Amino acid sequence: MDPTVRKLPGTGRGVLVTGASRGIGRAVATAFAQGGDRVAVHCSALGRDAEETFAALEGQGHALLAADLTDPDAVEDLAARAEEALGGVDVLVNNAAVMVPHPLARTSYEQWRQAWRQTVDVNLLGPAHLSHRVAGRMIEAGREGRIVNIGSRGAFRGEPDHPAYGSTKAALHALGQSLAVSLAPYGIAVASVAPGFVATERVAGRLAGAEGEDIRTQSPFGRVAEPAEVAAAVLYLASPQAMWSSGTVLDVNGASYLRT
Repeated sequence: MDPTVRKLPGTGRGVLVTGASRGIGRAVATAFAQGGDRVAVHCSALGRDAEETFAALEGQGHALLAADLTDPDAVEDLAARAEEALGGVDVLVNNAAVMVPHPLARTSYEQWRQAWRQTVDVNLLGPAHLSHRVAGRMIEAGREGRIVNIGSRGAFRGEPDHPAYGSTKAALHALGQSLAVSLAPYGIAVASVAPGFVATERVAGRLAGAEGEDIRTQSPFGRVAEPAEVAAAVLYLASPQAMWSSGTVLDVNGASYLRT
């Protein structure tokens, strides 16, 4: 088991952010810490990116936790370690995700099955299991809380080269709405954000390459989102003022895709 790495005790809420090594997860963890919250930075395995995110957090009381979200036992252990390290988890942000290319016409059946299994395990079952364990502890402690899921515009517009990604993100939105109804009596609000294209390290090559301009023109603003803009939406949905937004799916895509 990877050890839990901690900073000194701090104040504010306890916030667990999955997949916080880079990109949106790093921006979310940074934003919560700047607001005075104690943040558990989750990563699949300890490495330089996660350690840099953790080291740069403002304030104290933070933790760095490694866990394989595809393993239900590891998910249970992660929830327990986060609860102990933070003195209670008040906010869970389900951000960790994988995006494996598997266009049907160019993917073998074996590769297709592997892509679906990996994507479902990380993007859907991981958040489902972790939500169960974190919300269960909130209920046991009589503690109100927030769960915010990072979905995707792809849940609505389709992902032809990544169908499992689009499907699991749609399922994640539906999971959030189901939990919003079932957890409301316990004072736990659940919501999702659905970002469009975001300028993260994972897609830097695509933005710099030949398709970069086409990607940017998907939005009438002529650019893609910065991770901090997605983090700002997460902070709102996790705030006390957003209780009545429980069950929502908030589009954060720069008008690049408009739902009706």
